[in-house]
Amino acid sequence: MARKPLVSHIYTADPSAHVFEGRMYIYPSHDLSLEVEENDLGDQYQMADYHILSQETPEGPTTDHGEALHLRQVPWASRQLWAPDAAFNHGRYYLYFPARDKQGIFRIGVASGLRPEGPFTAEPEPIKGSFSIDPCVFRDDDGTFYMYFGGLWGGQLQCWPTGQFIADATTPPADQPALCPKVAPLRDDMIEFARPPADAVITDDKGQPLLAGDNTRRYFEGPWMHKHAGTYYLSYSTGDTHLLVYATSKSPLGPFTYRGQILSPVVGWTTHHSIVEFKGRWFLYYHDSTLSGGVSHRRCVKVQELFYEADGSIRPMGP
Repeated sequence: MARKPLVSHIYTADPSAHVFEGRMYIYPSHDLSLEVEENDLGDQYQMADYHILSQETPEGPTTDHGEALHLRQVPWASRQLWAPDAAFNHGRYYLYFPARDKQGIFRIGVASGLRPEGPFTAEPEPIKGSFSIDPCVFRDDDGTFYMYFGGLWGGQLQCWPTGQFIADATTPPADQPALCPKVAPLRDDMIEFARPPADAVITDDKGQPLLAGDNTRRYFEGPWMHKHAGTYYLSYSTGDTHLLVYATSKSPLGPFTYRGQILSPVVGWTTHHSIVEFKGRWFLYYHDSTLSGGVSHRRCVKVQELFYEADGSIRPMGP
């Protein structure tokens, strides 16, 4: 595959890809061409709307369906529409997205519509009990939907050690268990959690939780769940070491055993992805900053084919 940006007329990032109505739909965030100072809290990522993309095939041309939802249409949100995801149930399409509320705390909202490309109408309040960023919504074979979410540093996952928001909370010491992504089943109405979020624990091959100082393996942000040959694959970004890695389980709730790397570092700071099957082949959607010459908050979505080995491991790739 050419590995060129899917679109070049706008900056896009954080692609969540799904097959809807026999077509590939990609739900990215929409980077703006701003001149801003970068920091570890992500203040440079000032996205304000979502454009939905689609393709007839992953190798084919990409259609930009235009603005599907804008910040001004989300009553509870104040800024920063970050990485979204989507799901389909009961004849409606659901767009899940993080944003800061009026107090500056990241919450996860939901909007719905009748078409996969939108437009979407946001619920007046965020999901009760939601926090942090990077929602991924996975439908299991029995029809249950699960949401995985959470991101460190600017994503505020570390700010919830007690279940209440603590603005100046820090990540655990290097010799303590790392923070985990959160997972919660969704109610049948798709707009609330069926149970409070719990840890999706990631362990080493001896069953011990990964440590906070193990930053080439521990979780940072960008969870994605897919299922292959009866196994649940939780893939994610390691953040400051810029890797995409994965862990596996026989349950969607975990615990998940770390298995290895998927993608080596891209041009730019962040790495965020999705993995999807299309007509018997598997594809990795991800982003880098090549379109902007390396500016970390002006990114572009790309796609390349993904392969499994006979033992179920994912073949490591370079971008």
